[in-house]
Amino acid sequence: MTLVLGIESTCDDTGCAVVRDGVEILSNVVSSQIDIHNAFGGVVPELASRHHIDIIIPVIQKALEDANVTLDDIGLFAVAKGPGLIGSLLIGLNAAKALAFATKKPFVGVNHVEAHLYAAMMPAIEKLVFPLLGVVISGGHTFLARIDAIGEYTIIGTTVDDAIGEAFDKAAKIMGLPYPGGPEIEKLAINGDASRYDFKPSKIKGRPFDFSFSGLKTKVLYTVKGQSSQMKSPLIIEESDKKHVAAAFQEAAFSDIIAKASLALEKYPDINGIVFGGGVTNNDAIRDIVAKKFPETPVFWPARALTQDNAAMIAGLGYHHYSQEGDALDLEPMTRLALEDLDNTYNKK
Repeated sequence: MTLVLGIESTCDDTGCAVVRDGVEILSNVVSSQIDIHNAFGGVVPELASRHHIDIIIPVIQKALEDANVTLDDIGLFAVAKGPGLIGSLLIGLNAAKALAFATKKPFVGVNHVEAHLYAAMMPAIEKLVFPLLGVVISGGHTFLARIDAIGEYTIIGTTVDDAIGEAFDKAAKIMGLPYPGGPEIEKLAINGDASRYDFKPSKIKGRPFDFSFSGLKTKVLYTVKGQSSQMKSPLIIEESDKKHVAAAFQEAAFSDIIAKASLALEKYPDINGIVFGGGVTNNDAIRDIVAKKFPETPVFWPARALTQDNAAMIAGLGYHHYSQEGDALDLEPMTRLALEDLDNTYNKK
């Protein structure tokens, strides 16, 4: 039995969790900074890193208390090494290093994006039949990947500009909605008529699996503020029309995800299921659409508490990535880190 303490600090959420043997979550504490960044309409990196400094020790203490364990009980420390904001990453990574050094226990750095996929696999680890199709839809990332095992991935398609969650936030900001914009768009779209506006996702010539959400975001801007308008231009639509814009935008964005996932399943007929990860998976509409589109395909979603950035997915994945030596204390944060950058030789302990 191995207890892993995970730390997450890639952006504006400070997380710490204790997970047993990669699957059993004993605690999962997340301190959000939404109230801090809401006034700015997005994350301010300097403010994020400063708040991580203030809150990380209390968050670690709370995770240990909730799990009813002490540092002596922990066998491994896992931390998100990237991708993310450099200042934020440094806080979490150095905290994990300090704990490992002080307790003479190993630590391992894991890929935050891979952890989003593992969040969905964690409760179903014994049921998974590889290969699987991984679909990450988050604020910073959008891509499709073939998963042949935990730690073995082949990128199929990715975004060439905005991530889908970023596009949601920007579309919301254009319409004057609060940050974070994704939940606001979802709430409006429930009562909206998507057919009122003709929104279509961009296509990239010769790259059928890649995404582009920048044009869709610009279409929202011109629709609600006029052709060739700017972010600060006044709205030209009625307040009551916002729900229709939200519905049309959401439908266009999600239809692109579904179409390209379907295409990937056609290209790889041996794939046995779909694993979704990332904050946008918290949206009920995408879950409903997927259920209708893939009724015969096993689909794995993260638990609601694991859709946003959290440390349970970091600790769980860290268990699988741990090698006998662990990582060296000179491990540096990686602000840009893709799945293909992973070292795919992990030994499960």
